[in-house]
Formats: sequence, structure tokens, C-alpha cells
Amino acid sequence: MIKNYPEIIPIFPLGGVIYFPKTNLPLNIFEQRYLDLVNDIYNKDKLMGMIQPQKNNNSFFKVGCLGKITDFQKSKDGRIMINLTGITRFEILNEVKNNKLYKEFKVDYKKFNKDFSSSSYNEEMSSFMIKAKNFFKKNGLLLNWKEFDNLDNGQKINTLAMIAPITNEEKQKLLEAITLKDKIDTLENIISFYLLGAGFENQTVQ
Repeated sequence: MIKNYPEIIPIFPLGGVIYFPKTNLPLNIFEQRYLDLVNDIYNKDKLMGMIQPQKNNNSFFKVGCLGKITDFQKSKDGRIMINLTGITRFEILNEVKNNKLYKEFKVDYKKFNKDFSSSSYNEEMSSFMIKAKNFFKKNGLLLNWKEFDNLDNGQKINTLAMIAPITNEEKQKLLEAITLKDKIDTLENIISFYLLGAGFENQTVQ
């Protein structure tokens, strides 16, 4: 169920950084416009949007993730360190003109209303997880899989999508996948593509 999240939100566009609902993103803020943004929202509702800039122009992808500041620290040199916890994805409708250094957009959450519910997709994930473990081992990435298994399926997929060594365009495609099943199928196809290319498809990792 969609809660009363703001229709107009400040946006932090950051190339190469895509995050998902129910994941955490630490940020080191030092640019004045984003220092202004963080100070403004910290004294208000602590909510901001992260979005991926399009390559080679000044526009953005239409889908980003709304997050809430859950940790806030100021350094002596003027930087601000925050932790942003993902809440739900949003779709940009249009930019709202303002007199601030940072951008604000009118957004809509309806397309991603399932982000607010617990993960109901409980299909067998064992074959997918074998591929995921192979893929991460191939790329030299270590995960605590026992701890990982304590997450629900939605958190598992969002976490893997966020940290997987795949392209930003592929991560954006995962961010835009509407349902959890869509996201799982998309991530499995991406991982299978890389594993097949490297000849790792049928290896098993414990």
C-alpha cells in the first residue's frame, strides 16, 4: 500500500550509482548543491530521490529510487556522510522549477506499489542462486551466503542487483522491472549471459 510520500522530491543524480528498495547506500556529500539538498531534507522529512543520468546528455532515466536518511554525520572539513535506505521506486513526471542549486521533480509511485508489500514470490530459487554464486565467485566477490539466506526474496534480489558486477544499463533495467518475478528473470538472464560467455554455467559453488 502506497503511503503518503511527497509528489515533489529533490533529486540527487549520480552516475554509476543505482540502488534499490530495502538496500542501504552510504554517500559522502561535498558538492555545495548537494550539501544544500541534504541539509534541507534532514530538517524536513529526510526523503530524497536517487537517479541515473543518461549518457552524453543532460537528461535522466525516468525511474529512480526514493530513500530516507537513516544516518547523518558532519565532518570538520564540511563534508556530510549519510546512509540512505531505499523505500520505493518512482517514475519522473516533470521537473519543478525552483531557486535552489539542486533539481526537484514531480514523481509518481503507483507503477511500483508492490515495493511497499512483503515479497510474495516464493518460487523455487535454488537454480537461480547456483548461477548467482557461480557468477560472484567468478568475479572474485565474497558474500556471506549464510547471512544472505536470512533475507526475504525481495531483499535478496535487490541486494544482488545492486552489488552485481554488471553494467549500469543492466542495473537500470533491473530497477525498472515491475514485479519481483520480472526482476528475477531479468537478473537470471543477465547472469546466464556472462556465465555462458565465460564457460561457468554448470559449475556449482557451495
